Amino acid sequence: MLDNQDINRLLEILENCEDEELAVKLLKEFNGASKRLGKLLLNLDKSLDHKEWKSQCDAAQNELDEIVKKINML
Repeated sequence: MLDNQDINRLLEILENCEDEELAVKLLKEFNGASKRLGKLLLNLDKSLDHKEWKSQCDAAQNELDEIVKKINML
């Protein structure tokens, strides 16, 4: 998970990006990935056993990490 300082830094990078379409695309991806990870961390789906929950959390975290890397490369 990211803290507010990290999020603010990422948003600043996106705001200063010359390619507005890319910035919007990455922001949407970031928001979607953050939302998915947040829901998993709150464990709103009680039908998941621990192993599957952990696997999905890891996948969601990896997805978010990849998007953060893309933003940082701008």
